[in-house]
Amino acid sequence: VLAELIEKFVSHLSESQLDCYFSTGNEKAVDADVKNESLSSAQQLGVEMTVRYGKYLNLLKEHAENGLCFVLMNCKKFLKQEQRTVVSSLCCLQEHCPGYDWFVSSIFLIMSGDTEKTLTFLQKFSRLLVSAFLWLPRLHISVHLPVTTVESGIHPIYFCSAHYIEMLLKAKLPLVFAAFHRSGFTPSQICLQWITQCFWNYMDWSEICHYIATCILLGPDYQIYMCISVFKHLQQDILKHTEA
Repeated sequence: VLAELIEKFVSHLSESQLDCYFSTGNEKAVDADVKNESLSSAQQLGVEMTVRYGKYLNLLKEHAENGLCFVLMNCKKFLKQEQRTVVSSLCCLQEHCPGYDWFVSSIFLIMSGDTEKTLTFLQKFSRLLVSAFLWLPRLHISVHLPVTTVESGIHPIYFCSAHYIEMLLKAKLPLVFAAFHRSGFTPSQICLQWITQCFWNYMDWSEICHYIATCILLGPDYQIYMCISVFKHLQQDILKHTEA
């Protein structure tokens, strides 16, 4: 039901010029010839973890690994078309796709391992503004960003979502904000980790689905409210650990 809901919603929005924030270069959703693309050892490990989790949730069948690899390689090829050539000594700018793509993996599971559905959804979703906030590799060394932003190596999620999370946390949960301040560890660091991993390893699968659906249906600002609500939920634990 959730898959069908977000599919129809994204399909509807992607047909409206007013809602399409990004123009996509190649409209082809599935490219059968992705032999030139390869996955790093970290990405292959991510694939194994995703498939294991998907089977545990009874969402994936046998041989789902090949399907997920095919999806990730297609995404890699698509995102390469929208990336700048950057000359930099920063390690994070050396790779076309650093780390593992947890958002694509989440969509693959929501679509029950259907590669065609996953790629069609992602291709339409990539036109919307919310894709910049949920799908972090979407804006990695992207042509959609100013050159100075790209060269800094700092993802926009850090100075957009994470910045507003800290502002709201100070206003709404001053004790939690003070606890972080005293620890010398910023809330934005942990939020960046949560957002990058789509809350994998932090929330149950149903809650991860709710997070993705809420941000798609209600807007990317709900990513900020979600993080604030998690901090509110953890407030007593955070304060207890601060005292200890």
